[in-house]
Amino acid sequence: MHQFSDEILSFYRQTQESQRLTNDVRGQIEFARTQEIITRYLPDPPAVVLDIGGGSGPYACWLAKSGYEVHLVDPVDLHVEQAKEASNQQPEHPIASISLGDARALRFSAMFADAVLLLGPLYHLIDKSERLLALREASRVLQNGGVMVAAGISRFASLLDFFCKDRLGNSVSRDIVQHDLETGYHRNPTENLEFFTDAYLHRPDELRSEVVEAGFQHQATLAVQGPTWLFKSVERYWMDPDQRAVVLDFIRKVEAEPSILGMSSHMLAIGTK
Repeated sequence: MHQFSDEILSFYRQTQESQRLTNDVRGQIEFARTQEIITRYLPDPPAVVLDIGGGSGPYACWLAKSGYEVHLVDPVDLHVEQAKEASNQQPEHPIASISLGDARALRFSAMFADAVLLLGPLYHLIDKSERLLALREASRVLQNGGVMVAAGISRFASLLDFFCKDRLGNSVSRDIVQHDLETGYHRNPTENLEFFTDAYLHRPDELRSEVVEAGFQHQATLAVQGPTWLFKSVERYWMDPDQRAVVLDFIRKVEAEPSILGMSSHMLAIGTK
């Protein structure tokens, strides 16, 4: 039986992950862009989609409404309860199943799904061997020709956030950034939840190489937010529909640009079996 980090479980039991993608502009951009990229690569409904590490169900609910058969798995009991509540709010398009589980040992049979989403597991599995285990499990439950979408957090996210939030005077924050850059292993030694929790931060090429090593054919590694999350002006642009369209178009134009891919706080790697 795989054990999930107590620090990570505690973090998600204390924070409102269910509101993260809707409460502020950063989250809204992440949600909109992730939806856009998923839509681009998923087969047409009513395909079977496994949302592994699906949290409180924002993507699972959206996909269920779009006609997909969605099965959500998450290791956090609070998230499972929130996903059930969210599914109950759309009785005409419920999530097909919601269960407590771990990306490294899925209960689904081989070749069960047409698509697998790993929008959280890889950055909460610190050891490479554990990440490869999760990726290989995703491959096992996928049909031949199926698609896998995996999220990573950029190795440079905490550094960029450090300057964005003017934290030069904070010695704890400096130490966290220094450790992240040297090792890729993000740890929060404080009680301040703003400093996140245990995570592994990928370089873009590293995320790609893990997807390939797990046996997938790599299709793309794309920036989710691009550099937009670093600038206050984007909050104003996002409120205007015309300017929002421009923001999304500019992100799209540089989403695969290698020289700035690491500036995006989140990246998505797409692989096919």
